[in-house]
Amino acid sequence: MGILDVKFVQGFLRMANDGWEQGWHERNGGNLSYRIKPEEVEEVKEYLSEDQTWEPIGTCVPELANEYFMVTGSGKYFRNVMLDPEDSVCIIKLDASGEKYQVQWGLSGGGRPTSELPSHLMNHEVKKQTTDGRYRVIYHAHTTNVIALTFVLPLSDEVFTRELWEMATECPVVFPDGIGVVPWMVPGGRDIAIATSELMKKYDVAVWAHHGIFAAGEDFDLTFGLAHTVEKSAEILVKTLSMTSAKRQTIEPENFRNLAVDFKVTLPEKFLYEKTDGGL
Repeated sequence: MGILDVKFVQGFLRMANDGWEQGWHERNGGNLSYRIKPEEVEEVKEYLSEDQTWEPIGTCVPELANEYFMVTGSGKYFRNVMLDPEDSVCIIKLDASGEKYQVQWGLSGGGRPTSELPSHLMNHEVKKQTTDGRYRVIYHAHTTNVIALTFVLPLSDEVFTRELWEMATECPVVFPDGIGVVPWMVPGGRDIAIATSELMKKYDVAVWAHHGIFAAGEDFDLTFGLAHTVEKSAEILVKTLSMTSAKRQTIEPENFRNLAVDFKVTLPEKFLYEKTDGGL
């Protein structure tokens, strides 16, 4: 059995390919990272090498010191992840300070981890702290309909959450904490990483205006399912807006409250406001 046969590696590759097949990863768009469990590191230890130099992350994540991650590569195409995983992705280790990383497997043709590595690692650090270590996946995708909505909806957590909740009954159950929104920022740097990680203290999804979404979850299925649900809801809203300037009927605040009781979720009241301007 080789490294590509290990279960977590297979899960990583499948999720990347699923995103490609959804049409969310044109060219080299999007990125994916997974915080590897200690027992999984042992499974792949024989394939790892400490030969490469340590490189600066571009931020400091001390809570992730000495941890291992599987990450897509900068400039690599999601469509090639299944075809040539050893060139498209890598396994990295962070140093004892949480300021540097070392590529220990992958990127066989050269290169470096995703340019969004600071955002990924800062969000991993937040989610590790706020979920007692349960969350291990961070996923950035160029979800078409979510991006379209950032040109027509107010860039507020309340509006995005409420509008997407209204589009599908499952949405308040899948993301009961809501959705955060980051106004347009230059990607790849520390500033957008800080802004996103602040939202991730409250939410599992952050929308990057005119760019895409960041989603976090415990495993590959839950994280991909979260992103898929958000994007499908956005697609329904885009179709609704193409047909009418105002909804004739929708799910009302009291309906959401009843749903919360039956499904045993807590829905923040800030998203259940009464619309006074007629809404969409």
